[in-house]
Amino acid sequence: MEVTKGILVDVWRREQYGVAIVTDAGRIVEMRRDSVGPNHYILPGWIDAHVHVESSMLTPRRFAEATSRHGTIAVVTDPHEIANVVGESGIEWMMKNGENSPVTFFWTIPSCVPATPLDNAGAVIDGPATSRLARCGKFVGLSEMMNVPGVLGGDEEVLTKLRAARACGLPIDGHAPSLSGDDLRRYVSEGIATDHECSTLTEAKEKLQAGMKILIREGSAARNYAALHALIDIAPDRCMFCTDDSHPDQLMFEGHIDRIVRRAVADGHDLYDVIRMASVNAVEHWGLDIGLLRVGDRADFQIVRDLTSFECLELRNSRFSAKAVPAHGDHPIVNCFVRGEIGLNDLRRGVTAGEAETVLELDGGNLHTGEGCYVPTTTTSNMESDLSADVLKLVYLNRYRADSRPQVAWVRGFGIRTLAFAASVSHDSHNIIAAGVSDAALVTAINEVVRHKGGLAVGSADGRSRVLPLPVGGLMSDDDVSNIARHCDELNAILQFDGCKIPYAFMQLSFLSLLVIPELKIGERGLFRYSSFSWVE
Repeated sequence: MEVTKGILVDVWRREQYGVAIVTDAGRIVEMRRDSVGPNHYILPGWIDAHVHVESSMLTPRRFAEATSRHGTIAVVTDPHEIANVVGESGIEWMMKNGENSPVTFFWTIPSCVPATPLDNAGAVIDGPATSRLARCGKFVGLSEMMNVPGVLGGDEEVLTKLRAARACGLPIDGHAPSLSGDDLRRYVSEGIATDHECSTLTEAKEKLQAGMKILIREGSAARNYAALHALIDIAPDRCMFCTDDSHPDQLMFEGHIDRIVRRAVADGHDLYDVIRMASVNAVEHWGLDIGLLRVGDRADFQIVRDLTSFECLELRNSRFSAKAVPAHGDHPIVNCFVRGEIGLNDLRRGVTAGEAETVLELDGGNLHTGEGCYVPTTTTSNMESDLSADVLKLVYLNRYRADSRPQVAWVRGFGIRTLAFAASVSHDSHNIIAAGVSDAALVTAINEVVRHKGGLAVGSADGRSRVLPLPVGGLMSDDDVSNIARHCDELNAILQFDGCKIPYAFMQLSFLSLLVIPELKIGERGLFRYSSFSWVE
């Protein structure tokens, strides 16, 4: 038996008191009040209610190393990034890599592989496969249902997946940006229970009223806390915290769920409501086998220095055994990368003076993008950029086909002046996406990604480049988080020095191909308009 003493932050009684917690064989067997104890605080470990581990560019085990130091005890994770690259074998790889980690991974079944029928990914998980996975007992829910038109239109493939989840009693995660009115009610009537895409308080309140639970997301590219934190006072029993997507430098230097907790408490929200939203609510909603500091629970908790910084001094995970951790790199790397290098002629795009060009407009720290207009003043057989209008060339290239042709469009809002940057991380099919000032710089950056079979790269017109290789699926590296964070920092610093106005430029770039987020995106056939769910002619 082991005894842990401290000041218990009791979310059930909403009080604090000295406690002695007695644990045996990974369970809490006794909790007795103790007036004398160390001057530190014991509270539940944090839970990320919706995250894609792959977006951290870290393997699950490395992700656990990075987040456990911030008090994260568990995450509910949707492996649809790796599933879009290599299918079910990628999910199995993630599960094995994450075994016996200081953070417990609870997996959900990717519902949209590919994200829409209009995407071209490396794999497909169809209705029968979803039904089989739902019955296998390894998953706690069905991941975010992004195919809103499929739900509302009664697409049989989509309905098969929803029925499979309901038949097995699995909660269904939602993804319905800006959905409201009758369409929202029809969406919710299919058993879809949560949403993490709210960008306004009005939208979140309507979804709460429709019966959904709201995940307040604060990631690297999508930051919705400022717009939604009033929900902590309005509906603390029906809201959770999530990061969705976090870059490694953010995990390293800013934190994970703990940074949202710190901010919420500093903003004056009730301490117990905040802690409940960061732990209890996710356990109850997903049915997670995670302890919440009650007799009989698993001995899962964290010890923090104080209730302002929430600095984690120690994390106790009843499942984790440091002695049994296998060596890194013990699983063969999975990947799918076919496309070869490109040349300057592949990127040519002409414009005509006075004829308007449709432009994808960035919206700061929001995944939503606008549809803008750019009118060239000169006719040319190949325009590369117009820095006076902050218009850069935007490129999308399918990596799963050797003969794929680049799609070329325009983007406004990055602000860079001389460089280009490219990535094989592009949601959700993870083809190559790039933006840049010149074709030469674009070719440099894109070909660096191709040569490494995945990664992030910055290139210049004279052929110089910097690259962060991502050998696991073109999405992740098994390197230490400090090294990955340093490389990300260097790449971002290069872009910032070149005038980039977006703090996490690669993360922002990666979402410019996600067709299920408003309004304008780029994909297999060029620009795509979300409101009409169709390609732009």
